[in-house]
Amino acid sequence: MTMQNVGRPTRPDAETSAQGFTSLAGGRGLLQDEPLIFELGGWSKTGVDLPAASADASDLAGLTREAVALPGLSEPEAVRHYVRLSQKNHAIDLALYPLGSCTMKHNPRLNEKAARLAGFSDIHPLQPVSTVQGALALMDRLAHWLKTLTGMPAVALSPKAGAHGELCGLLCIKAAHEAAGQGHRRTVLVPTSAHGTNPATAAFVGYAVQEIAQTEDGRVDLADLESKLGPDVAAIMVTNPNTCGLFERDIIEIAKLTHAAGAYFYCDGANFNAIVGRVRPGDLGVDAMHINLHKTFSTPHGGGGPGAGPVVLSEALAPFAPAPWVVSGSDGLRLAEEATGPAAQAFGRMSAFHGQMGMFVRAYAYMLSHGADGLRQVAEDAVLNANYVKARLCDVMSPAFPDGPCMHEALFDDAWLEGTGVSTLDFAKAMIDEGFHPMTMYFPLVVHGAMLIEPTETESKAELDRFCEALRALAVAAKGNDKDRFKGAPHLAPLRRLDETLAARKPKLAWKPDPAGGA
Repeated sequence: MTMQNVGRPTRPDAETSAQGFTSLAGGRGLLQDEPLIFELGGWSKTGVDLPAASADASDLAGLTREAVALPGLSEPEAVRHYVRLSQKNHAIDLALYPLGSCTMKHNPRLNEKAARLAGFSDIHPLQPVSTVQGALALMDRLAHWLKTLTGMPAVALSPKAGAHGELCGLLCIKAAHEAAGQGHRRTVLVPTSAHGTNPATAAFVGYAVQEIAQTEDGRVDLADLESKLGPDVAAIMVTNPNTCGLFERDIIEIAKLTHAAGAYFYCDGANFNAIVGRVRPGDLGVDAMHINLHKTFSTPHGGGGPGAGPVVLSEALAPFAPAPWVVSGSDGLRLAEEATGPAAQAFGRMSAFHGQMGMFVRAYAYMLSHGADGLRQVAEDAVLNANYVKARLCDVMSPAFPDGPCMHEALFDDAWLEGTGVSTLDFAKAMIDEGFHPMTMYFPLVVHGAMLIEPTETESKAELDRFCEALRALAVAAKGNDKDRFKGAPHLAPLRRLDETLAARKPKLAWKPDPAGGA
């Protein structure tokens, strides 16, 4: 039997089927099989004894207690159910999480401890301002350092995540054009390799979207951009470093061309982790950029966790930033929430309240613990790790852009799989059997069979070596005609490969009782 690099068997011996790992009791080793909570039984019992009501419901306007459609579980049963479910998820605390363009890195526990301080975690957005001066001060300091790191004069803290930040930036741009009598500008230019949220957000705001071509080396085609800039263009949306893991060398020229045409430059800040502390987007001519606090500043990310997407703004767009703003006065800090004074041109509000307080605390704690030199090292190590992965794998896999270094992520195409009968999807599924979450697959769309790997700066050389050795072994197996290892993968996951087309077109979103008489 072979062994995984993460320390458990990868697959059965030749004479043992993959199903042989599943015992009659429904477990696989120490990994327990776990059905839905509705399927655990307990429909005729309750985990909590409640006394009978001592009075009728005549004073409750007819409201009566009815049985809820949940099984009754004891506390140990309930706890075990959710722990077993948690074991079916991959997590950054289990192994490297190589999702490209997602920056899934370790979350320092110091940040978590700070976010749980009662003065931050127990406050309410409708408390009197006089009782939340500490929280407002933290928001004000966070805003200061976000502006310092980006070289931008203003920031809106309230957007809840990256796409929400894009919406904020484009609404600022729209308001600025309308204030200048340029409301006829209704087109946004977006590179072919952009994040899918970029064109979606532009369309949501009401703009028409036009694609900008990409050069053979994975960057914005300046000639194509210049040919499409005109009096109807409101903005360009460019990610830098881009989704091919490359720095846009012509970024300053892109900004100059955009501004000369009377448009604004929106930068998607999803990859700010690769340049934080080293490059200030404001110096490059950027007018608006969202910052994913849950990516660059290491807060919980993925699985529906909370996000935060503050938007930094240039001097031209700052007057149109949405309320609320933290302002300082003789009586301390307060929130400017009305469209008067400095906020007279604000386009409105992004949300009912002020942002994600827990994310603000975590990001600020991250900044303070790293300092200026530490944040610079974050970017340097993220780029170093990605280039190390590229160098370790380039002889067995095919880099999409082999010439020169990459930035924070290494991008491979599927040219090396030609003739093997193994696809990018097959390869990714086989990674699950090796104990690793697959990389981002088939994105960016401009690269055929793309495999996008972002190791981040929090992985050690030893961890990167374990990951690369697993991928190298899989690559050798794919080229060695070991198709069964890939076509049936994953063999060792709690569930085998799903019919993804059926799951997408006919998803089962709610549990229904078994019509045959089961629960």
